[in-house]
Amino acid sequence: MPVPWWRDNRKLGWLIQLAAGLFLLLVIALLLGNLERNLARSGLRLTLGWLNQPAGFDIAETLLPYRASDSYGRALLAGFVNTLRVVLSGLVLATALGVAVGAASFSGNPLLRGVTRVYVELVRNIPLLLQLVFWYFAVFLNLPSADQALQLPGLQLAKSGIYLFGADLVNGELVGGLRLSLELAALLTGLVIYSAAFIAEVVRGGIASVPLGQWEAAKSLGLKPLQILRLVVLPQALRVIVPGLNSQYISLAKNSSLAVAIGYPDLYAVAETTLNQTGRGIEVFLLLLLIYLMLDLVISVVMNAIDRLVRLQER
Repeated sequence: MPVPWWRDNRKLGWLIQLAAGLFLLLVIALLLGNLERNLARSGLRLTLGWLNQPAGFDIAETLLPYRASDSYGRALLAGFVNTLRVVLSGLVLATALGVAVGAASFSGNPLLRGVTRVYVELVRNIPLLLQLVFWYFAVFLNLPSADQALQLPGLQLAKSGIYLFGADLVNGELVGGLRLSLELAALLTGLVIYSAAFIAEVVRGGIASVPLGQWEAAKSLGLKPLQILRLVVLPQALRVIVPGLNSQYISLAKNSSLAVAIGYPDLYAVAETTLNQTGRGIEVFLLLLLIYLMLDLVISVVMNAIDRLVRLQER
């Protein structure tokens, strides 16, 4: 005898979700309609025509060619490219540091294990905004002049910027190499150190999920500790690590908007200037919400695809 639909938990669940979705769409439609009516009474209309108007302001640094005479749309695009620059660089560097710290938590050296625990607990419990302000105002703004730049292997640090791959001193200025502004360097340093502490915990949990017998079996084959970690443990731990990395990567992308606190012209900073000049608060914030949402969704889709590749198929 067929089960009535009101007693079928599967069908009932779908109906409840459908009803909830329709209710949510109705609420959004009511809110948007109310917003449109209020704007109409004030003589305003939701429009994106202002995106084609000249911006009239400069952007301190951008990978995308931009001039003050370009449109607001071009300015927002330049800010988005700056945000992508930070997010992509941050993901790579934070992953490398986080994996190294997480793996070091299983080192046979008690001093190294202690240092990693202190690093993780210290960094995770200090707000990121304070860390960014510290790196920018207390560290990078106090670097010496170009003729007294700090010299590190492949790296030169001066008040005029951070230079990678070597730079020459010409007339008291560093020339050549890859230059990073102090704002970008401080933002990347803060984001990477902060995010890597959380990634390290994800990696540590993933490694801890691998049965001890796997370590012992690999050791009995004569593999060295680093070989055991790289060839045996990490491949098995990925199924636990990847889902945790997804949320940390999304958090890093969202945290990049704190760049406005230290003067780096990312998407949020450019949008704030655009808002002040155009007065189009609703449109600007809707664009911001949409862009950050799409960025986070792309990260989530990519990480979910990786998760499906590394997930162990149960029989």
